[in-house]
Amino acid sequence: MDGKRLLSIDVLRGFDMMFIMGFASIVSATCMLFPGGEDCWLDMQMSHVAWDGLRHHDTIFPLFLFISGMTFPFSLASSRAKGASEGRIFRKTVVRGLILFLLGLVYNGIFKLSPMFRIPSVLARIGLAWMFAAWIYMACGWKWRAVIAAAILIGYNLLLLIPAPDAAGAGSLTMEGNIVGYVDRVLMPGHLYKPGLFDPEGLLSTLPAIVTAMLGQFTGEFVKDSACRRKTLWMFAAAAGLLVAGLVWSLWLPVNKSLWTSSFVLVVGAYSLGLFALFHWIIDVKGWKKWTPFFTVIGMNSITIYMLQRIVSFKGITAFFLGGAAGLMPKPWGSWLLAIGYFAVCWLLLWFLYRKKVFLKV
Repeated sequence: MDGKRLLSIDVLRGFDMMFIMGFASIVSATCMLFPGGEDCWLDMQMSHVAWDGLRHHDTIFPLFLFISGMTFPFSLASSRAKGASEGRIFRKTVVRGLILFLLGLVYNGIFKLSPMFRIPSVLARIGLAWMFAAWIYMACGWKWRAVIAAAILIGYNLLLLIPAPDAAGAGSLTMEGNIVGYVDRVLMPGHLYKPGLFDPEGLLSTLPAIVTAMLGQFTGEFVKDSACRRKTLWMFAAAAGLLVAGLVWSLWLPVNKSLWTSSFVLVVGAYSLGLFALFHWIIDVKGWKKWTPFFTVIGMNSITIYMLQRIVSFKGITAFFLGGAAGLMPKPWGSWLLAIGYFAVCWLLLWFLYRKKVFLKV
């Protein structure tokens, strides 16, 4: 299976990005059609937790990073099969990491030329965490990579026990008192998501994110190289093991996406691995593929639609075609129609690119 592209990876990436592309808004708008919708459990899952804890929306970013890690064993095998030197492959990982970092600056509005623009970003974290994980993968065998991953998670846990020197009295695991925010306040003052306080994609918390990408690499390597006939079963078992380990760890270190805690890495790693195992079994093992194009269209241009939503007014396009009809409806139904319209506009654009075989990749 060396270098062979797995359809399940593209479909899972599309499923993940679907929520960022507007499906979360459709779910929320649907909940609002019913009495008590604002207190609906499903609607709550479409937003992030304030600090400790976990909702579905908190899994979207790490799942995407996990998938990015999964693809590297395949792309590396393909590059080596084509005769690319290790130096050339290394340079490609650097270029990809830097491009994603720069795209993150564009997403954050660098062209507005404001001196206070945010430097950390989702794309920067993906680029840097993936890049460092790729270097580790190229340099080490799986046993050493497992040791490195464990060392990072344990070391990061110990770092989080150190309270921020500039937040006397605040706990080391609070937003005000954690060492992650302190490092960013020192190195990037005025360039954080919460100005002068904290950034959920900061520098220090990129360390455990590397392990998220590495978990994806372990999975991709296992699927690519293992001759085991029960791969799916082993992946489900590994996911269960990660979940138990993460939940036990959370007794001392809470699951927290903003800090990307070690327990968060394991719990969301379990979710990511289990979800991939399910998609792999359905698509690659059983061959049930007729339903996949809807998600593949999204997954093949995921970075494209992420950036375009920041640049192009899809809300304006939706309002142009559906604003009149939505205005004639009761407000909850009008919001529901606009949410569906927004998603449809995004998907149709990606479908057009897919049909024209235009895939913008980094």
